[in-house]
Amino acid sequence: MTVEIVLLAMVALFVGLRLYSVLGRRTGHEQQPILRPAETARAPETAAPVAEAVPERPEATGFAYEDGAASGIRAIISADHEFDVARFLEGAQAAYKMILEAFWKGEREALRPLVGDQVMESFEAAIAERDAAGHRLDNRLVMIERAVIEDARLDGSTASIQVRFDADIAAVTRDAEENVVAGTMSDAIPTHDVWTFRRNLASRDPNWLLVETDDAG
Repeated sequence: MTVEIVLLAMVALFVGLRLYSVLGRRTGHEQQPILRPAETARAPETAAPVAEAVPERPEATGFAYEDGAASGIRAIISADHEFDVARFLEGAQAAYKMILEAFWKGEREALRPLVGDQVMESFEAAIAERDAAGHRLDNRLVMIERAVIEDARLDGSTASIQVRFDADIAAVTRDAEENVVAGTMSDAIPTHDVWTFRRNLASRDPNWLLVETDDAG
């Protein structure tokens, strides 16, 4: 029993560190935030500081945000100078894949360090219902078509970022005898999700937690 507890702790630590490595931390190698056209036109000595700069949204930059998220992004950057929008969105896509795969496999211990309490309760209830029915999910994330920051807010020291994911998922449900109960692996299903990630910027814990999931319709 002691060995199992140690192994589970090591798995949780490993997953947590993976998220830390991809969500919102500068490495010194990524592209620096790009100022908006009105700001890039200024001379270098009068350019706006990074804390007030908001990256552009062209597809070439590799990240995107809705207009309504701009003020929230600016506030988060001002409160945490190490926060990087492009890297956060890249990491959010990695987290989307990690969390979905852990949920599909019913890996509760892998999910715990990645999600908030309410999301964990919902995941556990769905996993328990699936187990009781003798079903398992044989799902696969085919690709993420689009990921965009729809909203960003800073409430005191708590930052919340809402990301919309448009993805294609091959979904199959199997019974205990491996018979297909629903779905097919030959056709991917378009999905549209809005996930909210949250972090206390004043905390030493660098990880962002998934605190809410919604169907974008």
